[in-house]
Parts: sequence; structure tokens; C-alpha cells
Amino acid sequence: MGYGMSRLHEAYSEHEGENTDGSSAVEVKNEFSKLHNDIFQLTRLRSGPSESVCKSRDTASITRLLRGREVNSSGNGKFSSADRAFALGHYLPVDGPEIVDRMDSRAYVSQFSADGSLFVAGFQGSDIRIYDVDKDWEVHKDIHARSLRWTISDVSLSPDQRFLVYSSLAPIIHIVNIGTASRESYANVTDIHDGLDFSQHEDVRYSFGMFSVKFSTDGRELVAGSNDDSIYVYDLQADKLTLRLPAHTSDVNTVAFADESGNLIYSGSDDNLCKVWDRRCLSSGEAAGVLTGHLHGITHIDSRGDGRCFISNGKDQAIKMWDIRKMTSNVDGSENRVPAWDYRYSRYPQQQKQQKHPHDQSLATYRGHSVLRTLIRCYFSPTYSTGQKYIYTGSYDASVCIYDVVSGSQVAKLQGYHHLAVRDCSWHPSDPLLVSSSWDGRIAKWSRACSQQDTSELD
Repeated sequence: MGYGMSRLHEAYSEHEGENTDGSSAVEVKNEFSKLHNDIFQLTRLRSGPSESVCKSRDTASITRLLRGREVNSSGNGKFSSADRAFALGHYLPVDGPEIVDRMDSRAYVSQFSADGSLFVAGFQGSDIRIYDVDKDWEVHKDIHARSLRWTISDVSLSPDQRFLVYSSLAPIIHIVNIGTASRESYANVTDIHDGLDFSQHEDVRYSFGMFSVKFSTDGRELVAGSNDDSIYVYDLQADKLTLRLPAHTSDVNTVAFADESGNLIYSGSDDNLCKVWDRRCLSSGEAAGVLTGHLHGITHIDSRGDGRCFISNGKDQAIKMWDIRKMTSNVDGSENRVPAWDYRYSRYPQQQKQQKHPHDQSLATYRGHSVLRTLIRCYFSPTYSTGQKYIYTGSYDASVCIYDVVSGSQVAKLQGYHHLAVRDCSWHPSDPLLVSSSWDGRIAKWSRACSQQDTSELD
């Protein structure tokens, strides 16, 4: 069903032929070879072997890693985080898949909890299911959403895994205690689904909806993006809306906290811009910076977690990587002269695939997947098991694509199982396991022939 490279150091020369934009993989590789940003150097350090094994081939390198640990060459009796990521990073989750669940409505969102013990999936038909991964994926909680408008647009688990928030195309976000005894969670029948009203501001002109919602790292706040062009921050302890920013000139499809501090927020919009907001200096209401490069709207943002780097998926059929040190204070939107195009109704125009933004500030561009009809999501691979060496994304062509961050190569494509768009996917934080959720209603898990005992031996 899927494929992967068993010798990833050689994968840079074993390219896939041509990318969807018409450029060859060799051209992509040559473009990336010119990059000298320290983010790429740090990725190599975090996902590559230590100096003692750098000169070896892949198989020999892992053998030498194991031998070195046995003789305690590091002095602490265990692998370094980079050596562990180097070894585990060879186990791409490309085998299978196995079915986790199947519903009669489209799957829109799905995510592992931070420790990988729970998995959450949200469906258009008002169902949100939480699976207990450690108990053979049995349903831990079956939540029936309240006041749903069109679909579940996003879900987010609190860091302590006690609460879940869900949004739809309405100004009310609901929060549910998932630690209650009942398996079935019916709104205000078996469980309380508290409604958090985001329309409590002076210039509400119409009923708007939420596309994206995320917990802060400390679990005290929520950040949300909406189709009234705004960013919102809600204080859960004070139970009130504390910030509303008219952030863009079109729908805000995606938001994310940049790091654990909660001071920086990233946003992406249908106005084609990514923006950075510093909550410590918002008196002017202006963004701390703007990043241009996408030719069409942004569908999703994922932060690297370091307060500097993030990736964005775009309707221009590309993922871009950004370093906020390259951002500018403003942008002239008129400089983007690409003709308007609505991704809900037609394929991406062939003549636009070769076009580039005249002032592209991104560090790198990754192509090979398709973004049509829905807000396809993209992510960095886990730090623990891969050193964030990869980027992965769902795709409208019913697949999941995995790219090498540094080379730009597409190293795997999980396909042949789903028959409708894969809107979301999630990589387990420590195991070689990836779960895809599709508009065909199926939740499927892709794995690698590597047991939990194998991975634990690399600790």
C-alpha cells in the first residue's frame, strides 16, 4: 500500500521522477543544496548520527550505535537524542494499513495526544471519538457534538488530557471533560459541554465560525482563528475572551502558538499571508511581522516549537518552511498578480504551477501532494523518534506524503487504501505509527515492522 526507503541516506539520489509542478526531483535537490540556514543544519544535527558513526553506511551505523552503547562509549549508558532519532528515523510508518474505525461521515480532524496514549478523531456527522491506544484502540469516549454547524472543524486536547475542545463554523467553542465515567458523551445529558462564546465583542456584524482552535502549552488559554478575519484568545481560568485581533483581510484558516511561552502566535489566511503576532506589544494592533510566498490561501500551520520556525500548507499546492527572522513589517498584497482561483470547484490551473511569488521569503518549498476542496493539514515529524527530520501531509488524492526536510525529497507516499481526500493525519510521538483520516470515513493506521521492545531498546 505504501513505500519507503530503507536506506534513507541514499534516498536523496533515488528520487521519484517528476513532482506535480513539473520540476524534477533533482532540481528540488539542487535548490535545497544551496540553503545554509541554521535550521537545516540543526535538523541534520538532531537527526543524524554522532561523529563516531558518521563515516559508516546505514546498516553498519546502527550496529555501531548499539555496540557503542553496550561498551558505554558515551559515558552515560544510553544513546544521545540525535543517535536515537537517527536509528528510529529509519523506521518510516509505511506498512499496512490496518483499519481503526469507519464511520458514515467524513473524517475531518485527527490527532494523537502528547504522550501517544490517546487518539482523537472528529467527523462531519457530529461525532468525536477518543481511542485508547494502549488498550487495542478501544473507544475511550464517544462524544456527540452540540450545536454543530456543517462539521467539526477542529479539536484540541488539553496538555493534561483532561479536557477536549471542539469547534465548528459557529462562534461557540465547546469544552468537554473527557475524564468522566460515561463512555457516551451527549451534550448536557450525560456530560456538560460548556459553550465558550467568542462573539463577546463590540463589532459583531454577523454569525461567524471557527476554523482552528488550539490549547496553550500550560492549558490555560485557547487561541482560535475564524472566518471573520480575526484571531481570538480565550482565558479558560477567567472564563472570558481576552483578545480579538482583526488580523487578516480574509478567513483565518489556521493558528498556532509558536512555543511554550505563549507570547508568539502564528496565523495563516486566505489572503495568502502568514503573520506573526507578539502579545507583548499589541498596542498598535499590528502584526510583529508578515511572511509572503504563497500564491493562494494558507490551509494549515504547524510550529516547530522553537519560536522561530514553522511550516504552512497552501492552496497553491505547496508546503513552505519559514524562519520568522526573515519576516518583514508589512506587505503590499497587490504584488501578487496570480489570477483568482477557487479550490472548491476546480483543479489547480496548470499554468500557475510554475509561478513563484516575486518576494518569496520562505526557506524551502515542498511539492507533490494536492490541496483541494478542504483545509489539508501538514506537520513536522516527532522530535523524539525522528529529530523532526520529516514533514508529512494529507492530500486530496487520498494519500499521505512524507518529505525530507533538508533535501526536499518525497521519501514516502502512503496510498492505495483511502479513496477520498485525506484531510488530516498524525504521527505517534515515539513509535513508527501514523494514522490517516479520510473523507471516506475511514481511520487507518500505518506502521513499520518494529516492535515496542525494539524502540524501547533505543532509550
